[in-house]
Amino acid sequence: MNYLKFLRLNWLFLLAGFLLTFTSSYGQTYFISLFAGEIKTDFGLSDGQWGGIYTIGTTLSAIAMVWAGVLTDRFRVRVLALGVMLALAAACVLMAVNTSWILLVLVIFALRLTGQGMMSQLGAVAMVRWFEATRGKALSLASMGFAAGQAILPVAFVGLFAVAHWRSLWVLAAVLVILTIPVIMLLLRQERTPQSMADEAQIAGMNGIHWTRAQMLRSGLFFLMIPMIVGPSAWGTALFFQQVHLVEVKGWQLVAFVALMPIYTVSSVSATFVSGWAIDRFGVSRIVPFQMLPFAASFAVLAYADTIFMAGVGLVIFGLGQGMQSTATSTFWAEYYGTRYIGSIKSVAAALMVFGSAIGPGVTGVLIDLGITFPEQMLPISVYYLIAAGLATYGIIRYYPTLGR
Repeated sequence: MNYLKFLRLNWLFLLAGFLLTFTSSYGQTYFISLFAGEIKTDFGLSDGQWGGIYTIGTTLSAIAMVWAGVLTDRFRVRVLALGVMLALAAACVLMAVNTSWILLVLVIFALRLTGQGMMSQLGAVAMVRWFEATRGKALSLASMGFAAGQAILPVAFVGLFAVAHWRSLWVLAAVLVILTIPVIMLLLRQERTPQSMADEAQIAGMNGIHWTRAQMLRSGLFFLMIPMIVGPSAWGTALFFQQVHLVEVKGWQLVAFVALMPIYTVSSVSATFVSGWAIDRFGVSRIVPFQMLPFAASFAVLAYADTIFMAGVGLVIFGLGQGMQSTATSTFWAEYYGTRYIGSIKSVAAALMVFGSAIGPGVTGVLIDLGITFPEQMLPISVYYLIAAGLATYGIIRYYPTLGR
């Protein structure tokens, strides 16, 4: 089944997935970091202090995700989406009115838990559950919400800086979230039964069993995959979190750097579609070993980039990694651990992802305060990605025979 036919037959559910992932944007680092300069100025924070606050708030949200993510095994998407989106809108309003750096930790916690954490979780788990043989295509299409958010929102909101106060823009973000709620409720009026609620539709994982979260946490494969889960989130988050610092060090204009987001998005979207097709055609096991390599290459390019053109090249390569990551990782959990407990299993992966996004800004912010610029940190980060690729490849080779396929 080609993408157009698949989209035509399933557009209601795919559009719902798209809107869920798009709405996660307001809690994603690339959006929050747009306001980094204004936040540091208003609250009198250094790079390290701001990074520390972001790390604490994000770490707390990662811990909360271990339990919050389990809710996707117990409730339908439409029920959870309503509550999560109302909470996300409230977090945006709190960012607009807060004047205390202490409460800033709570604001970051709320934005990251509801936005990056739960909205992303809802979008991915819904696609994994609602689709079986075409899971890769479904994830790739729903993941367009992430790409669209990165392409549209930074450019739009940076442009609005010229005519509106940064706090007013957070009120606008809250309004946009609220306006999305009735659309999602309408799309999911006749939400299809999740596969986890239909025993005959269950797909088992390794050794022909449905792994519980406790069993997964004791498996060797899980630990081999941790660097692959944490790395893109940690250092990809750092890349966007430190974009204001990066352009200052490189001598670029923030507007020029943000203007590169559309070409980054085109790259990410292209890789998402290709990897989604490849997963359905060849299996996720053939894709996972390669998904870290574009990340490694992109950070090496950005480390030496001295023009905005080369920055664009680096972001295009980075987009290839992001596109592969958005489909392959979610499919991997269902493939190797089964679908019956996919919500609780993916909640651990989501918590690790969120925790990674806490580590990146914190570590890079401290190093910047110590005099090590972010470009100087990029080559070691590139090496990290290569190590993560090696561990993931070993894990696939070691455990693939247990799938019995």
